Amino acid sequence: VAAGLMTNADGLEYVKLVHPDTGATSEVYLLGGVVTSYVDGDGQEFIAVRPDAKMDGSKPISGGLSHCWPQFGPGEIQQHGFARNVNWTVKCMTETSVELEMAPSDYTKEMWDKEFLCTFSVDLEADQLSTKMFVENKGEESFDFQAALHSYFTVSALENLEISGSFEGKEFLNKLAGDGGEMQTEERSAITITEEYDRVYKGINDPVLKDAGTGKTLSVLNTAGWEDTVLWNPYGDEGMGYNNFVCVESVKFDPVTLAGGASWTGDMALKPGSAE
Repeated sequence: VAAGLMTNADGLEYVKLVHPDTGATSEVYLLGGVVTSYVDGDGQEFIAVRPDAKMDGSKPISGGLSHCWPQFGPGEIQQHGFARNVNWTVKCMTETSVELEMAPSDYTKEMWDKEFLCTFSVDLEADQLSTKMFVENKGEESFDFQAALHSYFTVSALENLEISGSFEGKEFLNKLAGDGGEMQTEERSAITITEEYDRVYKGINDPVLKDAGTGKTLSVLNTAGWEDTVLWNPYGDEGMGYNNFVCVESVKFDPVTLAGGASWTGDMALKPGSAE
């Protein structure tokens, strides 16, 4: 399998990474700067793209490690911001790594006229896939932003999935409860999904997915910047392929105020393991 800049059947460019020792691979699309695939050395795919996704550039790709920036969810600009629907630029690449850049354009300035520079790096290591979101304020005036990786992960079937981490006893925002959401307390140590989910777990950033169907675990290692976890699944929506993915999102929910000349880093790695 060759590494390098590729074009899919619909004309969209992506970067293919291949690890020379393990045979692990990853694919990163320039549209949205989104990682759409991570296959480990055993041949297991961990990143999901929805069956209803458009891979021709007509809309943001529904799936992958999708960027929400500079806004998470609804707000003053378009849903989840613009990072997921602009073309990022390849700054440098090797067989196992790529660095993508997103700078202001006429399109982004109309919505959000700030002097930013975003760099997203993906590094295919022997035993994990490491990512870094680096945000710089190139201007003199401060600006506020939210950030997230709206990560879609593969699931053999939801009935086989458990999500563990430091969830038990913590408060979370259940966006689907009550009138516009309500705070609830998580009673479970391992979360299973049997209904539609849109839940914000602030201050929790150590989720581990365990899939009994594949015998694999996936640890989401949020080591800098990403402080919160959002769990999302459109339970029952066959068109979205709900039973074969879960979104376990790495989020900075409270806005970051970035002074002129300052920077912010979000580090997230995906580490496969075996479910013992």
